[in-house]
Amino acid sequence: MPRLLTLAAAQTGSVTDLDSAAETAHALLDEAARQQVRLLTFCELFLTPFFANRLQQQDFDAWFLREDAPLLRGLREKARRHGMALVLPFAERADDGWFNSAFLYDEQGQPVGRYRKTHIPAYFPTDGPGGTGSFEKFYFAPGDRLDTYAIAGTRIGVQICNDRLYPEASRALALRGAELIVMPISFSTYADPAQRSSIWEVPLRARAYENGVWVLACNRVGIEGSSHHLGRSMVVDPRGMIAAEAGTQVAQLLTAQVDLDAVTAARQQFPWWRDRRPDLYGPLATAR
Repeated sequence: MPRLLTLAAAQTGSVTDLDSAAETAHALLDEAARQQVRLLTFCELFLTPFFANRLQQQDFDAWFLREDAPLLRGLREKARRHGMALVLPFAERADDGWFNSAFLYDEQGQPVGRYRKTHIPAYFPTDGPGGTGSFEKFYFAPGDRLDTYAIAGTRIGVQICNDRLYPEASRALALRGAELIVMPISFSTYADPAQRSSIWEVPLRARAYENGVWVLACNRVGIEGSSHHLGRSMVVDPRGMIAAEAGTQVAQLLTAQVDLDAVTAARQQFPWWRDRRPDLYGPLATAR
């Protein structure tokens, strides 16, 4: 019997306020239930505008939520009633700082774990429409763990947006048993839409192929201020092939049924684990 899992990426659009974003999220959870989705993720910081591309956002604390915020509890309860496991990314205000986080809940609504984005970027602005730059280091502290979580009949890892560009982190998750890597993302075309659109799928397919894992990437879509978020949320199979892809214009629920046994098959067909040479990789951890 194949190990089938119906999963979904809730590709949401531009945001003006927390309440309206939550209303959209509830509607997508209901639609996912109608499609018998068992595991759903939203995109990075889906409840807020992508404020991290603004340098002078000194009132940023208004966008951060405690884990027990009523708005988040409502989304978790909706997923629980639908029997749906949930990857819930949000700007987390915790006693030890401000983080770009994703919390995980099983089909019974029980907490499974928490991932905090580990690779926090900062980009200088560039000339041209949409060349806002990124100033995440002003807003977020980095996480310090790369864990995997048993959820929805499989084991998953999480990487948030910029994390996906670091193959070492994906490999660490695969070595810790991940069959699926969930990637909440807010990817904009910035001032170079041709190049940014062209490279979007490259790290997603590479991380899936080089580790023999499924990748579920959920991106933001549409125009938000001067930014154009690309959309194209994607499911990639363990051979690096695109199994499902969302559009570039509107919010939508991207649903796919995946066979988790494809992970074992891919690793047998291309035996990464047999031929690895970790005795040669020491500089990856020690070089500065």
